[in-house]
Amino acid sequence: MDINLELYKVFYYVATSLSFSEASRQLFISQSAVSQSIKTLEKKLNHTLFIRSTKKVLLTPEGELLLQHVKPALQMLIEGEPAMNLIKRGEMQIMETGSLGGGQLRIGASDTICRYYLIRYLQQFHQAFPDVRIKVTNSTSIGCVELLEKGQVDLIVCNFPNSRLGNHMQIRVLKEFQDIFIGNPEYFPLNDMPRELNTLLEYPILMLSGKSTTSEYLHQAFASQGLNLLPEVELNSNDLLMDLARIGLGIACIPDYMLSPDDSLKPISLISGLSPRQLVLVYHDGQPLSQAAERFLEIL
Repeated sequence: MDINLELYKVFYYVATSLSFSEASRQLFISQSAVSQSIKTLEKKLNHTLFIRSTKKVLLTPEGELLLQHVKPALQMLIEGEPAMNLIKRGEMQIMETGSLGGGQLRIGASDTICRYYLIRYLQQFHQAFPDVRIKVTNSTSIGCVELLEKGQVDLIVCNFPNSRLGNHMQIRVLKEFQDIFIGNPEYFPLNDMPRELNTLLEYPILMLSGKSTTSEYLHQAFASQGLNLLPEVELNSNDLLMDLARIGLGIACIPDYMLSPDDSLKPISLISGLSPRQLVLVYHDGQPLSQAAERFLEIL
């Protein structure tokens, strides 16, 4: 494949400035010429390199991969060293992503969702496509939406309802779950008799921090019954909440899929239980999915 260095020079300036107009200014050419050069390069590689919108320009995963090769290659040219092989390797890797011979899968999810739900699907994907790099970014369900908005991940798996999700996002329900309160019977007189929600306020409550969808959901659930939820402990880890509940520091609220039958912690039965929530897969409606992301969707 012939190398047109002028195309890669234009690509470099757009990729580093994330602006077609700024690249035009730096290269002393028209913005339409910049746009045409990028279109020519994308057609040559058969991949979209930039996500274009009225507000911003972002690199696609393929664009990020190409920049890793083009940036040092152009520096080598400035220093008078051969750089064609480096760009050719970049082209080859981009071409391989179309057949999943390479590429990258970028996912955003919380620690809990990764450990108790996603990991088996990541294993299946890795076994099917061992050459695809998998990058998992951990954040709260709210934080994951921000990662998706910024183009830092291809897709996210998060809790729903989620106040940050917008109309421009595609949402697919993966699993329904129930939030449950759990405690250690050795420290609290828990029994099989169903309880009213207000009786839980008699115990120290352990729950996720206020920056989580779970916290938003629980505060709304208690408020709907005229109750003021004041947790004793707020943390960023459900696993740590369970550890604290095991040693008797209070009762914790967790997703039901985290609790195993042989755990020392036991669920507290409620007369009017909490309404169920969902785990959802979300991706941006206006951003093209990579080949790796599309294959992962099929596995899920």
